[in-house]
Amino acid sequence: MRLVGSDLTCVRGGREVFRGVAFTVGAGEALLVTGPNGAGKSSLLRLVAGLVRPQQGRIELEGCDLELTIGEQAHYLGHQDALKPSLSVRENLGFWAALLGGDAQKGDAALAAVGLHRLAHVPATYLSAGQRRRLAVARLIAIERPIWLLDEPTSALDSEAQAMLTELMRAHLAGRGLVLAASHGPIGLDGAQELRLGQQPDRRTQL
Repeated sequence: MRLVGSDLTCVRGGREVFRGVAFTVGAGEALLVTGPNGAGKSSLLRLVAGLVRPQQGRIELEGCDLELTIGEQAHYLGHQDALKPSLSVRENLGFWAALLGGDAQKGDAALAAVGLHRLAHVPATYLSAGQRRRLAVARLIAIERPIWLLDEPTSALDSEAQAMLTELMRAHLAGRGLVLAASHGPIGLDGAQELRLGQQPDRRTQL
């Protein structure tokens, strides 16, 4: 499996966010997207997820199911945790499993992995910001997909939860998964490639 972005240009709200961006990341590899605010880190992940169309360039996934889009083979963890406040912790995870075609039986194991098994019956509206983020992370392991697109994944997580997330990412990579993470700082993955956006307006960013 290999994910390739070529000569990508992104325009949002009539403003060119970035242009000439290219990257290649393969199975078992992580790519850390860095740069200042407004450089287009989130926009790049949204391009890969298929939520935004590139103004120019191509994103291709090699060695995977050709019948599915990249977005259908990826988890996108954005700034919003995408939870239904009235549903319990377990029900939220079950909703995503049903929607994304996952195995609902893996839900309890995923909740235990992120430290939420004792809160399984609690409505999501009562969760703290960090607990909500843990529940969003549980979706990554409850429903298997080869590509993880993580936008500021450590947001709202304490040091213990950050270490937990790092171990989950390492396990995903060890299983030949792929991680693209947008972050202002390190995410604990030694050997991750780095793609820095926003260096110069007229320079091409090539990895």
